Amino acid sequence: MLSQSTNHILLIKPAEFYCNEQTIETNHYQILDKKKTKKEMLQEALLEFKAFENNLKRNKIKVTTLTGQVGCPDNIFPNWAVSHNDQTIDLFSMLGKNRRLEKSKKHISFLNQTYSTKNDYSDSEKESIFLEGTSSLVLDRINHFAYMGISGRSDPDLAQQWCDSRGYKLIKFSTKSHTGNAIYHTDVMMYIGTELAVICSECIDNNTRELVLESLQSTHHIMEISSEQLISFCGNCIEVCDENNESHLIMSSTAYQGYSKQQKEVLLKYYKSIIHSKLESIEKYGGGSARCMIMELF
Repeated sequence: MLSQSTNHILLIKPAEFYCNEQTIETNHYQILDKKKTKKEMLQEALLEFKAFENNLKRNKIKVTTLTGQVGCPDNIFPNWAVSHNDQTIDLFSMLGKNRRLEKSKKHISFLNQTYSTKNDYSDSEKESIFLEGTSSLVLDRINHFAYMGISGRSDPDLAQQWCDSRGYKLIKFSTKSHTGNAIYHTDVMMYIGTELAVICSECIDNNTRELVLESLQSTHHIMEISSEQLISFCGNCIEVCDENNESHLIMSSTAYQGYSKQQKEVLLKYYKSIIHSKLESIEKYGGGSARCMIMELF
């Protein structure tokens, strides 16, 4: 039976963490702080990572944690692979050269103990064609829709190729962030749960906004977030089930504080709880938040 959400997640504890200069040009969240050393940034990230991991476990979320490798400052964001209910995985193409190293033989071998690899799009990196997994594609797994904001990291032709392989309908659209550029990853502007979809539709191009909303409205209740809330990572959340198969919503404390009281009340109609952790250093230097840190294991 298809499920939107998993009860088992994978985290990767970073061996190295700092503001990745290979990705900062397209990531409007990253901040380069030359006053901080790489060692200091790693120490801050490790403290936040451990607290996040412990918080999930306290809430009875099943967590498997692997250790990252030196040379991969974004190893903490395992969005290069997507697992599926049929016990297969797909490997994706990453823009940053040091991000490609995250697809290590060790980590892929670990995943292949449970999942066979069906599609590997790594060769597309040689042609500068990128599709960055669950960051590029926000999946409605039950209804087989894949939502994607087009950007330098999210190629529509490669996305269509993936959709054809997996039997998904691609809903692609153009976006504009507060910087005037395309939003680099779809998962910072929207997420989809079993019953509720949350989206910042005001950042979608007028020509495609109606198409996106009509598609979402056909399957889900919708909550809108603003461009200001998008900057607070309110769109970078994920639905996960606990050991009793009860649904929770995971986000950072930055996102939690960005939601209004009324919005939180609505969210709690759909979820047993909102699980949030302080991820300020990871957000500041890495440019990603809670959802980016989670690989779903179906």
